[in-house]
Amino acid sequence: MKRIIECVPNFSEGVNSNVVAAIATSISAVAGVKLLNVDPGRDANRTVVTFAGDPDAVVEAAFLAIKTAGELIDMRVQKGEHPRMGATDVCPLVPVRGVTMSETVGYAGKLAKRVGDELEIPVYLYEYSQPNKQRSDLAIIRAGEYEGFFDKIKLPGWIPDYGPNKMNAKCGATVIGARNYLVAYNITLNTKLVSIARQIAYAVRERGLHGVPGKLKYVKAIGWYMQEYSAAQVSMNLTNIEETPVHVVFEEVSALATQFGVTVSGSELIGLIPLIALLQAGKFHYEKFGLTADATEQQLVDGAVEYLKLDSLGKFEARERVIEYLLQ
Repeated sequence: MKRIIECVPNFSEGVNSNVVAAIATSISAVAGVKLLNVDPGRDANRTVVTFAGDPDAVVEAAFLAIKTAGELIDMRVQKGEHPRMGATDVCPLVPVRGVTMSETVGYAGKLAKRVGDELEIPVYLYEYSQPNKQRSDLAIIRAGEYEGFFDKIKLPGWIPDYGPNKMNAKCGATVIGARNYLVAYNITLNTKLVSIARQIAYAVRERGLHGVPGKLKYVKAIGWYMQEYSAAQVSMNLTNIEETPVHVVFEEVSALATQFGVTVSGSELIGLIPLIALLQAGKFHYEKFGLTADATEQQLVDGAVEYLKLDSLGKFEARERVIEYLLQ
């Protein structure tokens, strides 16, 4: 069986297309790697890139991408809606085929050490790569963001796992680790009121607000305003879609939106999604009409796109957004 890992680095640049193109080129130039998706966001000022391939080749491509981002992105002037702490904000590795999570942890460690040693960027390990579970969560690591890290990095509990024990003013710091599939998913509301989006985010996300847990496990969420859409969004990371599927999140956000007197006008994926998530959503959609028994895979995918309103902001091409289709 061919060994494949996926890498989904997030870069703090979503406006300058030349910078995004240079990062993508550094990845696709590595033999044994397939560039799957490049998804820039102007208001978030952030680009999510997805690529996959042979583990050693993926590590090499990730290193070159982080190096390119560090050369071209200046965190001293970078601003955007999305929380961030470095030019390469986070760089996860995901086992796909023929590779265990333990092996993926090893590859992530190899990448993190090289970034710290050769690029002199402070690196924090997260998720399965981080043995200290008090600092394995990305949101906890990134708290304070770029501006706050000049002081945070000096605290005893926040010495980087690799690299210098001081902030890199131009590149910032980065987070690297091994994790399972994550779905980055935003739901758009028919309102410009960020306060409503934030209240919904607090209600659904697992950690809730002020010590009161939210409704959905394995969900991280914030509310923000997207100038591009002239609307508020609930922006989420779904870290375990087996336990909390995409359609369950959509249902819950829709119900809460109604309570606030607004509606869901659409949703969007940032990056790629596993096929199973769309098949589950399509099945849920068709069950309302008793039509699942003979539904084909294509019908389920189409039903999911319709139900989740994934084409509300532009045509949704499943062949370009589903991981399994792109790896065929």
